[in-house]
Amino acid sequence: MTEAYIYDAIRTPRGKGRKDGSLHEVTSVRLSALTLNAMKERNNLEGHAVEDVIWGNVTQVMEQGGCLARSAVLASDLDQSIPGLAINRFCASGMEAVNLAANQVKGGAGQAYIAGGVEMMGRVAMGSDGAAIAVDPSLAMETYFVPQGISADIIATEYGFTREQADALAVESQRRAKAAWDDNRFAKSVITVRDQNGIAILDHDEYMRPNTDMQSLGALNASFQMMGEQMPGFDKVAMLKYPHLERINHIHHAGNSSGIVDGAAAVLIGNKEFGEQYGLKPRARIKATAKIGTDPTIMLTGPVPVTQKILADNGMVISDLDLFEVNEAFASVVMRFQQAFDVDPAVINPNGGSIAMGHPLGATGAMIIGTLLDELERQDKEMGLATLCIASGMGAATIIERV
Repeated sequence: MTEAYIYDAIRTPRGKGRKDGSLHEVTSVRLSALTLNAMKERNNLEGHAVEDVIWGNVTQVMEQGGCLARSAVLASDLDQSIPGLAINRFCASGMEAVNLAANQVKGGAGQAYIAGGVEMMGRVAMGSDGAAIAVDPSLAMETYFVPQGISADIIATEYGFTREQADALAVESQRRAKAAWDDNRFAKSVITVRDQNGIAILDHDEYMRPNTDMQSLGALNASFQMMGEQMPGFDKVAMLKYPHLERINHIHHAGNSSGIVDGAAAVLIGNKEFGEQYGLKPRARIKATAKIGTDPTIMLTGPVPVTQKILADNGMVISDLDLFEVNEAFASVVMRFQQAFDVDPAVINPNGGSIAMGHPLGATGAMIIGTLLDELERQDKEMGLATLCIASGMGAATIIERV
């Protein structure tokens, strides 16, 4: 089978996903176009250089609706002969875009793709597209629907994680993210977002709170306790599903959960012939991809079974992998991964994660693949895995290997 190589991986800085965020006046199509333009310029992509642009985006309504991928291509400097495909696998949309592109290259359906995603959470609110699993009683009741924050607290309860452990992970994420920025570890991949006059709008992840400590986190109230215990009482739904739980331990809050931010990312994927044609050197190959469905109530445990699946499918064991990017949707998601595989915490998210820098839903999957590649190169390691939990009970994973 044809190999699928990563030739480049870039991302925007992550802006605070609110009205005072630096990227708030930038639309999704504009940020996507700026990212595509950067990819084009860095790699001298002329004409019908890639087969397609596959673009992840979760809240596909209003300005993010209408096949945003095609709109982004038309708003960019890419040739109009390049089409666009917008996809949604919730938090793994950006990763799924990369995986789809890689598997199409491997199958011979085109020499190269640009894959990635975008989410402007400060402009198009998460959940504003509605969701049958949340609002249709015939499905919500059958699946014991609870919001993601309750699911994260169910994980903490089921697997014995404490508030102190979650807060400690959050403090460490902030420390690592600051150290990474101070050491310019993102310099290869982060592009500066500029306005139409060429003036820089944002050149760093502005959500970070490097002064976070255990004391400041300890002062925060649990975010999901009221909706769980009082109105509308989701804890009761959870305990109907899991009657062995006497109560739900609510440990998550804004400080140990992923941040609401704006951002975009792109990965250039192609076969050997594409690289030779454009004079590009491959940085890694996409060795394997996987996705899986899981229990929709506890919902966010997907990284564990999808990692088990991707390893089994490829005759590998966890010790074959040097580094891991496990999306920090909530602290308990990462702690469960560490617990399940007994992996050294030092090799999981070594540059911090979404708790510190934020989680732009449709882009994060592509972002962490790029971050993983940069860090494999920096540490001169060979192979790594990126994985995310996904709403409605799914998991996705990608294994990359340097060449």
